[in-house]
Amino acid sequence: MQRVYSLLVDNNSGVLSRISGLFTRRGYNIDSITAGVTADPRFTRITIVSSGDEIILSQIEKQIAKLEDVIVVKVLKPEESVYRELILVKIRANAQQRSEIVSIADIFRAKIVDAERESLVIELTGTQSKLEAFLQLLDGYEILELARTGIAGLSRGIKDVTFIE
Repeated sequence: MQRVYSLLVDNNSGVLSRISGLFTRRGYNIDSITAGVTADPRFTRITIVSSGDEIILSQIEKQIAKLEDVIVVKVLKPEESVYRELILVKIRANAQQRSEIVSIADIFRAKIVDAERESLVIELTGTQSKLEAFLQLLDGYEILELARTGIAGLSRGIKDVTFIE
């Protein structure tokens, strides 16, 4: 079972290290982690995807909430949240393959962000399932490099927004 946690934390040095250290010390798994400053530079939003059974996932939430710099921990349920991930893919592409690859990119509304004589770099943002489907269609091509950001997510609507003075 997988769970997505959205953390609002104080933007202090070492906060990400302390949070990831908690996972390391307790033997919890991090499937992905993203972090970035919010609209208010005093705070950072961290999105963590972790997996385990219900007991472990509940323990993770409780342990994170105990950390000093953590202001709010939310579990982002798929039906009540928006998740996105970014992927950059560098593909070997000769003249014949180039139009085929561009067609696949167009289907997914991906962007060609770099084109060289023998390769293309494609950027795609979306859900994990969209990115996986894109990669499956690229299966017959040589992927030279691949980078993924991990999930960033927010809850829908305004009911769960945390306002801090």
